[in-house]
Amino acid sequence: MTTGWIIGFSIGAAVVLVVVALVVPILVLARSIGEAAPLIHDELKAAERNTAPLAELRTTIDHAEVIVAGLRRGRERLGG
Repeated sequence: MTTGWIIGFSIGAAVVLVVVALVVPILVLARSIGEAAPLIHDELKAAERNTAPLAELRTTIDHAEVIVAGLRRGRERLGG
């Protein structure tokens, strides 16, 4: 083997080590995200369930506006 081959193999090995050093942390992070994903999904479903009644808030506001308008008319009729 000549010096050129040894240098080539050394550079190739160094490149492989750098790639492995960069990819391994990404894979570890992806694994931890993958393990947390079901818990996150369950919490988001619970938040959806807990906030579903807010869809009826517009109806509540509409009824409150009707009540307040009626009270205002009653006060005006009574001279207040």
